[in-house]
Amino acid sequence: MSTSLLYHRFGIRGYEYRSQHFAENCTYFCIDQSRERLRCAECGSAAVWVHGRTERIFRTLPIGRQPSSIVFNVPRLCCLQCDTVRQAKIGFADPRKHYTRSFARYALELSRLMTIQDVANHLQVSWDTIKDIQANYLKSNFGKPRYGNLKQIAIDEISIGRGHRYFTVVLDLLTGAVVFVGDGKGADALEPFFRRLRRSRARIQAVASDMSTAYIRAIRQNIPRAVHVFDHFHVVKLFNDKLSAFRRHLYHEASAHDRRILKGTRWLLLKNPENLDEDRNELDRLQEALRLNEPLAIAYYLKEDLRQIWWQTDKRTARRVLRSWLARARILVADVEDCCRFDLLFP
Repeated sequence: MSTSLLYHRFGIRGYEYRSQHFAENCTYFCIDQSRERLRCAECGSAAVWVHGRTERIFRTLPIGRQPSSIVFNVPRLCCLQCDTVRQAKIGFADPRKHYTRSFARYALELSRLMTIQDVANHLQVSWDTIKDIQANYLKSNFGKPRYGNLKQIAIDEISIGRGHRYFTVVLDLLTGAVVFVGDGKGADALEPFFRRLRRSRARIQAVASDMSTAYIRAIRQNIPRAVHVFDHFHVVKLFNDKLSAFRRHLYHEASAHDRRILKGTRWLLLKNPENLDEDRNELDRLQEALRLNEPLAIAYYLKEDLRQIWWQTDKRTARRVLRSWLARARILVADVEDCCRFDLLFP
């Protein structure tokens, strides 16, 4: 192996190949750095002298299915210019890493197609190594997002682990990047985000969130000119919660025969029609329950019509469909509120 192959094969420039050996199914390439290339890690001066060496081994690109490593005796340099003693900078690996930059790039390419465990097994390294590579990549590319280019954002909260610990997440809807993660939930968790947003002078055009009063108040106070959008998932989820409560009320008031039909229909009512399992006769069971109870059928078809609002081709048509849905809902509630508890759907 020559020094030129060291660069072309492993992306290592400025070092010289010395020797190689094989051990434990791995190929080890020993390299060195000439005296003329040594520089102080603090000031960059060439006026240094070697004050000892430390052997380090770096995992690099595999050869076929066999792992490869770079062995380098890192010199400890005493600088005559700034009077400091530091280890020389390593040009092919990041500080405090046991793998080369080319190895990290290869692992990231594999991560686009494979799980972390699959990549670790293929490269014969630990799961933690691949996770560390991914974390460093995300931190370097998305650790300090630029708020000045934000136009459309989404705000939501997620629960992490046990104990109801929440994080508030802000997402850039145009790029899909997470631009902020706040500890906790509600308006207080968003305060650091809004402070950075004001400093960046970003012009937010639209914000998507759930119907939390805390989010509504925070958005109106901090970005009042932005269009506030209640996203499809949370709107339909709210109606599904009301529909479940309505079905439960009808079940308790139904006769024994009707209860047998209504029993187990909760998930059928919440499922999208295209997701009903034909092999389990879910569509037939749902239709039988809807034929049995007219108020339940009215509520179910209101839910399905509500979903269609987001599938309209333009804003004007969506607005017309929404107004039509609201008018129909008011009429239906007025017609049947005396004979059933529709106030559970529309309190």
